[in-house]
Amino acid sequence: MKKIAYVLIAVLSFHIAGCDLKKEVVYSGATMGTTYHIKVVMSALQPAGSLQARIDERLKEINRSMSTFEADSEISRFNTLKDAGDSIVVSDDFFSVMQTARKLYELTDGAWDGSVLPLVDLWGFGPEGFSGTVPPPEEIKRCLGEVGFSGVELKKGNRLVKSRPDIQLDLASIAKGYGVDGLANLLRGFGYHDFLVEVGGEVFAEGLRKDGKSWRVGINRPRADAAFNEVYHVVDLKGKALATSGDYRNFFEIGGRRYSHIIDPHTGYPVSNGVVSASVLADTCTLADGLATAMMVMGPEKAVALANRMPDVDCLVVVKEADGSLKDYRSANFSLDDK
Repeated sequence: MKKIAYVLIAVLSFHIAGCDLKKEVVYSGATMGTTYHIKVVMSALQPAGSLQARIDERLKEINRSMSTFEADSEISRFNTLKDAGDSIVVSDDFFSVMQTARKLYELTDGAWDGSVLPLVDLWGFGPEGFSGTVPPPEEIKRCLGEVGFSGVELKKGNRLVKSRPDIQLDLASIAKGYGVDGLANLLRGFGYHDFLVEVGGEVFAEGLRKDGKSWRVGINRPRADAAFNEVYHVVDLKGKALATSGDYRNFFEIGGRRYSHIIDPHTGYPVSNGVVSASVLADTCTLADGLATAMMVMGPEKAVALANRMPDVDCLVVVKEADGSLKDYRSANFSLDDK
């Protein structure tokens, strides 16, 4: 009897001390043409398996809304509308993304534009792939005439209206961020307070790790020859999203010149301002994701100035100098933890 009592007391003491009664469960899979990884800290006695199906279903819902590769997705149905004034009613997911898209378009003076699909396709970064040549100037000019997010109207009742028949949406630069936010909200709904969500390199962290320390997230070294796990800087993350955009993975070269997949909506050409990477901290990953793309277009000075004007937003913009070295531009409160 005494032995049982001692065991019970030991177990209770172990529980009260909180020693190793938590576990970290990892979920992973494929989505949006990339992968996702999630770490959730939970009670050691809590079953972990039920979350996987919920995570995958939530990601499928978001993909069905925003994938231009699915003919029956909401974005594809909008893009196939033929006439000015045509409209569709969309889900809360898609309408929410479109509201953030409009905000991004206005905040960045069009540096982020969700209607660049014609230019993306023209430069060979769409489903058809690269044609092997730089598009002629007259084709670029023609496609520029089809770009402009103001050609979409957001109406009550989740209704989207094409005010110009040639408008084509491409929300790839914020879809992953929205996926991260969707999963973070899902985990909160199940009562989890300590987790890290990553989709295709875009991240949101809530609470603390199993050891009680902050989540630490690495920013990849922005070089084409860098390994995917080569860390350039480290950021402590808690209750924040971190999204990074770069020109060093998806590009082509002709005549010794590199053409990035990030298109400047103002000129119709890939960005060529020396910016190789832009990382943004924000309250939501949707906003951070879009701003990171916009800041690649804006350049370091304008990007940092925008972040400094926005509450709860900070950025790190990396420029490749003429000698090949990397130079960092940081907003006032972007802090690093490279220890």
